[in-house]
Amino acid sequence: MQTQDYIEEPRVAPARTSGAGRRILWLVLTLAVVAGLVFAKMKYFPAPEAKGGKGAGGKGAAGKGGGAPKAGPALPVEVYVVKATNLSDAVAATGSVLAEEAVVIKSEVAGKITSLNLREGQPVRKGQVLVTINADDLQAALRKQQYNIKLYQDQEKRQRTLLDKEYISAQEYEQSNNQVLTARAELGALRATLAKSTIRSPFDGVLGLTTATVGTYVSPGTEITTLSKVKPVKIEFAVPGRFARLVKLQDPITITDEASNNKYKAKVYALDPQIDPVSRTQTVRARYPNTSNELRPGAFVKVNLELGQTEGALQVPTEAVVPEAAGYSVYTVKNGKMEPRKIKIGMRSDKLIQVTDGLSIGDSVIRTGILQVKPGDLVRVIK
Repeated sequence: MQTQDYIEEPRVAPARTSGAGRRILWLVLTLAVVAGLVFAKMKYFPAPEAKGGKGAGGKGAAGKGGGAPKAGPALPVEVYVVKATNLSDAVAATGSVLAEEAVVIKSEVAGKITSLNLREGQPVRKGQVLVTINADDLQAALRKQQYNIKLYQDQEKRQRTLLDKEYISAQEYEQSNNQVLTARAELGALRATLAKSTIRSPFDGVLGLTTATVGTYVSPGTEITTLSKVKPVKIEFAVPGRFARLVKLQDPITITDEASNNKYKAKVYALDPQIDPVSRTQTVRARYPNTSNELRPGAFVKVNLELGQTEGALQVPTEAVVPEAAGYSVYTVKNGKMEPRKIKIGMRSDKLIQVTDGLSIGDSVIRTGILQVKPGDLVRVIK
């Protein structure tokens, strides 16, 4: 019997060969991605030192020369060069319009209104009768007192005759005479009360609105209407205490009506002798003729008080001043760098602020980019 020899062929591990191929493929893809990123970085995001085709090892490179890295680019800013100017000293304030005289018309006695001789919103003259209140009980009491006085006077005459004849003592006569004097005083009081039942206008003015009508019962203190004198009117406003010594009587002011934006001229006529300890302001009043009822009492106005002129004043734009907890600062340019300065301010307007200390003529004050710069930053002045 022949024996057949079987030759076993070596088996190939397909799983191992396939795994090695995948690793090679991933390595190739990774290298391709890295190469792409390096190419993109060199082409679109070159380093500042690589300009002109020089690499990191070129001339002036930090790695080769050993120097400090370069500072960032200078920030472009606009500046204002400080110079001496003539400054019109003026104080801007807000104020209110007040009537020259104003009063609330009230009843001083109790009773029903029997006549109402007032027209709302219409002018009246001083002494004109406005309201009449029923006073029949007062008139009756007045007549009664007049009769009593006549009786007491007759008794006093008889007592005087008896005193002359020494039939009565002086004390008895004085009692009779005192009755007459007391009755006359009571009559005067009744007449004064009766006069209060007729309400008259205390001055020339314009009446306000009312809710009273004929037949309305009023008691002492009941408000009936208002009376205001509006020609002229007063303008009341306040100035900071540091300007109090500069304000004088007859100083001119300019009034701007908030409603119409019209401007009017007036003059200061009164100053409060005290400065308010809370607000640290002084109250000032001016008077305006108001011949055509241009201003109404209670209106809000803007006031510009002229205090003279200062020569050689230093001013900076309002936007250049930085308020701080301890005062004010500005940012200046010195040797191409930003340098902060503490300042003290004086007069101010919508566009300019006076600087009384901290700056000199010729200083360059930054007016733009204030929020972007820090002390020591490089800046570039642009026009």
